Amino acid sequence: MKKKSVPDNRRQRKDKPRKPYFQKGKRESKPTQGEASNLVRLNKYLADAGICSRREADKLIESGVVKINGKVVTQLGTKVGYEDKVQYGGETLRKEKLQYVLLNKPKEYITTSDDPQNRKTVMMLVERACKERIYPVGRLDRNTLGLLLFTNDGDVAKKLTHPKHVIKKIYHIFLNKALTKNDLLELGKGIELEDGFIQPDKISWVEDAGDKSQVGIELHSGRNRIVRRMFEHLGYKVVKLDRVFFAGFTKKDLPRGKWRHLTEKEIGLLKRL
Repeated sequence: MKKKSVPDNRRQRKDKPRKPYFQKGKRESKPTQGEASNLVRLNKYLADAGICSRREADKLIESGVVKINGKVVTQLGTKVGYEDKVQYGGETLRKEKLQYVLLNKPKEYITTSDDPQNRKTVMMLVERACKERIYPVGRLDRNTLGLLLFTNDGDVAKKLTHPKHVIKKIYHIFLNKALTKNDLLELGKGIELEDGFIQPDKISWVEDAGDKSQVGIELHSGRNRIVRRMFEHLGYKVVKLDRVFFAGFTKKDLPRGKWRHLTEKEIGLLKRL
């Protein structure tokens, strides 16, 4: 039996897309909140505006100090578009460009955004780095030298300061006397301080230093004055403390007291830590 042929005008071309069906007279509905691709969570919007971290933003939202289009919003998880008017403290917010600035901190500068005693702060050193408000990630003591990162990216700041992320830090330490082998081994095994046990990831004398009063130590703890307290516990005084490595960055080509912006590649690596 001969198969009937199908007329050409009835054949369906596979490469010809069908026209979408629209009901006559029915307008396409506007995307609801949460469906539009440009919507973000309100806590992220506040963090991107340089106000605070996401966790801190949640507290601000719950306290009723944030408004969207003139209305107070207290529900966590609320989403907002960049065309919306978001206000905090009477100020209309705009998403800031995210900035990442690396400083080689000198002595005599304290790590704070403001000091009631009018002492020199690290903010004075980076005040011309960008127009956005940036803040130091973590702290370095007034007389501690070395790498300090500034950013307005709340998520990155939170990740770099939380112990669970194990952010690598290396310090070059100058002691008032040679570190003995026994004390080196004791520090390597970990010691008990007044606020708990602490063990460095690595510790050794600095090669080619000429004496054993210079020590290199790697750790990820962010406890207050932790390096100085470790050596003071064993009767040593730290004469000079220099953070030479932080979160993948070194002081190469960055003189003391100077800063530089991270490259796009460095920012990408930082976010993947």
